[in-house]
Amino acid sequence: MANPRGILLDIEGTTSSISFVHDVMFPFVLQRLEAFLHAHADRADVLQTCEQIARDAGFDSLAAWQRQFPDQSTAELVQAEVRRLMATDVKATGLKALQGLIWQGGFDSGLLQSHVYPDVIPAIQHWWTLGCDVRIYSSGSIAAQKLFFGHVAGLGDCLHLFSGHYDTTSGNKKERESYLTIARDWGMQPHEILFISDIAGELQAAQGAGVRVLGSVRPGNAPLPAELEVECITSFDQVPLV
Repeated sequence: MANPRGILLDIEGTTSSISFVHDVMFPFVLQRLEAFLHAHADRADVLQTCEQIARDAGFDSLAAWQRQFPDQSTAELVQAEVRRLMATDVKATGLKALQGLIWQGGFDSGLLQSHVYPDVIPAIQHWWTLGCDVRIYSSGSIAAQKLFFGHVAGLGDCLHLFSGHYDTTSGNKKERESYLTIARDWGMQPHEILFISDIAGELQAAQGAGVRVLGSVRPGNAPLPAELEVECITSFDQVPLV
């Protein structure tokens, strides 16, 4: 089979360890959430993100949310909702945007540096020499993705290796239509794209759209179900390109 024209990559459990995301990045947000909201309550991007969190919570607007709970401030409402969403690992658009805003301070200050598996960057560099266009699809916001790959530990800025980024604004990663949306945006047929992820539901959705897939098996990942009929890799060195 011919090499794919495009390679679409997940982040957590694929290019980076689950433990880094859950043990470093998520706690960073929770530890700074209250102070961030109080310090930046009037910032336009923070207000816009809080509006999205309100809509994700089922309200028409932030004002409507506040009318429903008049005894709580905006910061208190947002904090409670963010903690609830993170406790249940909900991939909500507003939550991911707010996480990205908080992570920006960590990356800009040097407190955060991204973990990326050592096989990832050399493989992506090689794929480009083979004519493959490489992009990211993550539940994390596009802004957070760019921060992540712009601050890789030991390597620095690796953003030049990606020609595009997709997040939940392109659709849920476990829905077939999301991959069709991405293919249209990319200007490719689904079968021309290879998607690599560690999540069975994402792989199945991509397959349903006609996208080629590989399962990512990394330390700490949940096992992929035996009935899932996909080829699996433990390193990007094993991606079958010639």
